Amino acid sequence: MLEPFDFKKDFLLEDDCVLLRPVKPDDAVILHEFAIKEPDIWKYSLIPANGVDNMNQYIITALAARSELKEYPFIVFDKRSKEYAGSTRFYDIQLNNQTLQLGYTWYGKKFQGTGLNLHCKYLMLQFAFEQMNMLRVEFRADANNAQSIAAMKKIGCKEEGILRSNLKKVDGGRRSSIILSILKDEWFGVVKQNLAEQIKKYNH
Repeated sequence: MLEPFDFKKDFLLEDDCVLLRPVKPDDAVILHEFAIKEPDIWKYSLIPANGVDNMNQYIITALAARSELKEYPFIVFDKRSKEYAGSTRFYDIQLNNQTLQLGYTWYGKKFQGTGLNLHCKYLMLQFAFEQMNMLRVEFRADANNAQSIAAMKKIGCKEEGILRSNLKKVDGGRRSSIILSILKDEWFGVVKQNLAEQIKKYNH
């Protein structure tokens, strides 16, 4: 019998290449470099973290959501380069329905395309399905964000559809959101093994 998920407990997710630890208040300072030097990381984000002030608020908002038992944000540390690489989180956590969303994921440009995301997604999906006992993990993105959508499909997400003009954009326009998901039986059936094999290719 799995223990109920405890938002107050600090969970560390790690393998040989990456460490995900819960976000702390002073992590904003660690991530300022990305906010200042790579502001276009958040081109499609509904909550941008470009600039020092926005990054500070980004972390404050993430921590508040955790305290409200809604989200669980992580900072990502690349063990290979010994550098912090970005952030990701579980959100819209519905323990009664055994579902959550995985998102708010971003990495500095030097970490994109390195296989780091595969490691992070493997650890998070493994934790969601095997420790939190989730039955469904959902992913959402701007329907125009081709890079993000391709990355989600690469790890095994199945496209469900488009929510048309469902959210306001930071620039004042409207965005349509694509919805993808992985179910628990899909994780154990094929996704886990395929993701592990993709990781091996990057490691050799």
